[in-house]
Amino acid sequence: MLFRQLFDNVSSTYTYLLAGGKGGEALIIDPVFERVDRYIALAAELDLRLVMALDTHVHADHITGLAALRDRTKCITAMGKMAKVDVVSFRFDDGDAIEIDGVRLGALYTPGHTDDSYCFTLPDRVFTGDTLLIRGTGRTDFQNGDARAAFRSLSEKLLALPDATLVYPGHDYKGDTVSTIGEERAFNPRLKAKSAEEYATQMASLNLPNPKMMDVAVPANLKIGARQRAEGGETWSIEAADARAEIEKPDLVLIDLRDDNERRRAGAIPNAVQVPYRDLVHALHPGGLVHYEAIKGRKRIMFYCAFGERSALAIKSAHESGLFNVCHLVGGIDAWRLAGGAVESVA
Repeated sequence: MLFRQLFDNVSSTYTYLLAGGKGGEALIIDPVFERVDRYIALAAELDLRLVMALDTHVHADHITGLAALRDRTKCITAMGKMAKVDVVSFRFDDGDAIEIDGVRLGALYTPGHTDDSYCFTLPDRVFTGDTLLIRGTGRTDFQNGDARAAFRSLSEKLLALPDATLVYPGHDYKGDTVSTIGEERAFNPRLKAKSAEEYATQMASLNLPNPKMMDVAVPANLKIGARQRAEGGETWSIEAADARAEIEKPDLVLIDLRDDNERRRAGAIPNAVQVPYRDLVHALHPGGLVHYEAIKGRKRIMFYCAFGERSALAIKSAHESGLFNVCHLVGGIDAWRLAGGAVESVA
């Protein structure tokens, strides 16, 4: 596995780039907006294709790089089910696997620092975001933080991992880069509390000032979704209520951009053809399925995904490939279901 730990010295944030190997797909954890140029340059230097950007939670101390990376690389964005962001490409839940070629992260829901905090595991390491720091833990006094919930997340989720598990935190303010679960169990003063009540008392005594960027970062990080609706004379978006009649037309091909796991969890719109988003670039090339149906078959293409972000990105890619008889379902299958559209189960 290819692994890089990157640091933003303004917010003391660690960002992590992972790939199965040089020349393959890559994902990035907790990117910082001001460092996006560096991430893109590094991916190019390592001959990596950035396909996913994900955050451990809604950050209060920096503006996330998720939206900028999505707009510049067409990577998908991901956050946990509990995150109150407007739109991301897909959402993961506790116990879910987050996969690209050569990398399979496990998602752990670890509320306490915020109510939307998640950690990510690999067999030998855990990316702890702000839940567990090196010789410290994340504060619990804003964004629906809960010290008692944090104690349970630490004791029942993170400290249940093997002692040799490497700990890669979301921040460090002393210059440390990595620890282990065993080290933190032995030497982290915050983990000496014997009960949730004792931990809550300890956290309540900190009296920390709010992060300097909190009033700017949190609102910005809640509004990161890509533009989904056509404007002016554009015709590339369609609302779920109108799509129900549109997909019955014989000259339309409905393309499902989600992967197999998403389809099994949420079902699919009947008669849709699956082209996972990561394979779309090939399907748009001459000879690819989407290109063939649009050009040879003279069909109109309608893309859809989970929440509408990947399908909006697909419109841009189609236009760049010279295909303009395309549209996408605003809000994805989530909006489709709310509008009363039929959904079938997928085995």
